[in-house]
Amino acid sequence: MKPPEFKYVAARTVDEAIRHLGSHGEGAKVLAGGQSLTPMLNFRLLHPEVLVDINRVKELDFLSEKDGRLRIGALTRHRTVASSKLISEKWPVLSAAAAEVAHPAIRNRGTFGGSVAHADPAAEFPMITMLLDAEMKIASAGGAKTIKARDFFVSYLTTALQDGEILTEIQIPPLPAQTGWGFEELSRRPGDFAIAAAATTLTMKGKKCIEARICMAGVGATALRAPAAEAMLKDQELSGDLLEKAAHQASEDTDPSNDLHASANFRRHVAGVLVRRVLENAAQRAGKV
Repeated sequence: MKPPEFKYVAARTVDEAIRHLGSHGEGAKVLAGGQSLTPMLNFRLLHPEVLVDINRVKELDFLSEKDGRLRIGALTRHRTVASSKLISEKWPVLSAAAAEVAHPAIRNRGTFGGSVAHADPAAEFPMITMLLDAEMKIASAGGAKTIKARDFFVSYLTTALQDGEILTEIQIPPLPAQTGWGFEELSRRPGDFAIAAAATTLTMKGKKCIEARICMAGVGATALRAPAAEAMLKDQELSGDLLEKAAHQASEDTDPSNDLHASANFRRHVAGVLVRRVLENAAQRAGKV
C-alpha cells in the first residue's frame, strides 16, 4: 500500500509547527513517531494536505520532575518512559504499562504524545493518563491551554484537540503516600494491542481506602474510568469480597464492541477479571490485603 500524495514540512520550533498547522487547518497532520499515522496513510484512511514533522523540535523531547509533578514532552519516546528510573520509582504503574507497549523497534520510535493524541481506546498510555488524572498542555496561535485527561479523550481516535493546536506536554501529579498500584492486560500476542487492560491505584490511611482509581482500556470508545466501582471502595476497609464486588461493578460499566479479535461479552468478562487482579495487587502493595 502507498500513501496518498501530501506536502511535507519539517518544523524546528513549536511556533513554526503551529504556524504550519494554522495555515492548513484540518488538512494538516502532525508527524511525530509515525507508528500510528503511517499505517493509516498507507491504508488511505487519512488524506492530509500536509504533514508537519516535529521530530526536530527539541523543546518537546524531555522527561523531568518539577514541584512533584512528572512532566513528559510530547516527543518523548516510549523507550525513554519505559527505562526511566524516575518513573519506575515514583509512578510505577506508568512504568509497568510502558513495558507492554508494542515491540522494542516501535518503542524506539513511537512518542508518548503521539500515543496520547492518537487516542486508541486499547492503548496503554491514554488509559494511564486518565488513571493518574494527567493534564494535557496544548499550544496554538491563540495561546496555551490545559485540558484534563478526562476531558481530552472524546471518542474512538478522537480528542479535544482542535485544528491548529498541538499537544506539547503531559503533566502527571504525584501519587499520595501509601498508594498501591496494579496493571494487567490481555493480548493475543506480546506487543499486540490489548483485548482488554486495567490499571488501578489504591491510597490507604490506616485500614481504610481513602481513594480508589480504576481505569480500563479496550472496552469502550475511549479508556474508561469506573466511578461507581471507585465509590464502592472509598472510605472502606478492603476485603476480598469487596474487591470482587467492585471488579464486577467495573465490568458492568464497560461498553465494549464486537470485532474480529473478541466479542463484547468476552471483553467485558476479561475486564472484570483484570480489574479484580489489579485491585488485589494494589491492595497488597499498599500492605492491606
